[in-house]
Parts: sequence; C-alpha cells; structure tokens
Amino acid sequence: MYRLQWKQDLINQISEGLKSTPIKYSQNINKNYQKVILTGKYDFKNQIYLYSLNDKGQPGFDVVTPFETTSKENVLINRGWIQKEFKNSLDINALSKNITGMLRQANRKNIFTPDNDINENIWFSISLEDVHKTTGKKFNKFIVYLEDQNINIPKPKKITVDVPNNHLKYAITWYSISISILFYYLYFRKKK
Repeated sequence: MYRLQWKQDLINQISEGLKSTPIKYSQNINKNYQKVILTGKYDFKNQIYLYSLNDKGQPGFDVVTPFETTSKENVLINRGWIQKEFKNSLDINALSKNITGMLRQANRKNIFTPDNDINENIWFSISLEDVHKTTGKKFNKFIVYLEDQNINIPKPKKITVDVPNNHLKYAITWYSISISILFYYLYFRKKK
C-alpha cells in the first residue's frame, strides 16, 4: 500500500511537471519534474556515457553532458539515447546554447547496479562523487532531461505519465494469498 501511494504521488508529480511553465534554471530549484530553461555552454570533453536501453529494448547509452550556465552554475544534461557505435562520435555534439528540459532527480545506485568504469567512460549510475572525480566540478542531485524531440542523435527521452502502476493489484493478490493461507492453517488446525 505504501508503494501504491508512492507511485500515485510520482504520477501526480510527472503530470504537474508536464503542464508546468518552463522557468529559468537555478541550483536552488528542488522540484522534481519541473520544466526549466538554460543558457550557457556544453563541456563535451567530460561527456558521460550512461548505459541504457531505448524504448525498443536495444542497448546503448544516454549521453549526459556537463553544462555551465551563463550564471556559472554546473548542471548535467541528459541529451538522449545513442546506439553503442556512436559513442565518442563528434557527430552527436550539438552546439545549442539555449536549452529547454525537465529536472529529474538522479537515480540512486542499488545493490544490483555495477560500478562505473570511469576509465572506459561506461557508466551504470550517475554518482555525483564519480562525476566530481571525472570533471573536477560539483553538481547537484538533479539532471536536466533535454526535451527537443526534433533532435535525432542523441534522441531525447520522452517523459510521459505512462508509468505502470500495478501496486493495487499486487496488494490485493498478496492480501488474498495471506487470507487463504490463514484459512488453510485454521482449517487444518481445527481438523487435528
């Protein structure tokens, strides 16, 4: 039931964020799924390749590029997904200085996530500590996901409200199983 409430809150956050008016980026914004506008420049030499699957389940990389705003704030921009063969290609580096995107909190590494291979520039999670070691710059816990769907390489991730929410079904299933086990237990106990 806790997970059901958490998922409903997440869906509400995404829904509100998709309707939000873009505001000027600042590191003080702590609202997940807030649309933002940034002006500045990319740091392509410290680009991060985050292992990811596309919508069709093909393996590749999300291109996460450090960006310095005109007010000297550092932010990570998830520019979108590329096939593995485009890794380190100069063709994926767009020189746009004005960006519209959506803030999303960086996912935490779990026990099943492999360690980042910083030397080969193959990442499995955005660890701010690893990013600091690589770039020498500090970043906050939010990443801006680029929203321009007209770009093909890298292909920006489309953020939608279509998040699977099966937690109510799970809760009903587990409660039903628990009650069934309790009845079986009481039945066999009475029989003895």
